[in-house]
Amino acid sequence: MKVLVMGLPGSGKTYLTERLVPLLSAAWYNADKVREMANDWDFSDEGRRRQSLRMRSFADFEKLHGRCVVCDFVCPTQETRENFDADIVVWMDTIKEGRYEDTNKLFQNPENVSFHITEWNDHNHEDIAKEILKNV
Repeated sequence: MKVLVMGLPGSGKTYLTERLVPLLSAAWYNADKVREMANDWDFSDEGRRRQSLRMRSFADFEKLHGRCVVCDFVCPTQETRENFDADIVVWMDTIKEGRYEDTNKLFQNPENVSFHITEWNDHNHEDIAKEILKNV
């Protein structure tokens, strides 16, 4: 199962993911760490497409081997979300603007999400894990 935790930079994606991953016994790929490994800090449209496909290849590998995987990254457009092809989408909709104006301008609110988080609390990760594990 592939879980995407997406949202604007600074919305709490990594904070939620680091708490969610142990509850799901999941593999975890963080977009900043993946970009660092690839030495690819290109945030053009093409760079963002490439990153969504790169994240997908890591996630697909884990899923193919029977593991749950959680990936946290901005995934700002419908195209990048379709490229990643998540089974479950968690949208961290906790801020109206991130710290990067170019990302704010191109960010498209997702239409279909599994979990829509509008404010942080101390049990979001537990609630999400419980719901995911019910359906596994």
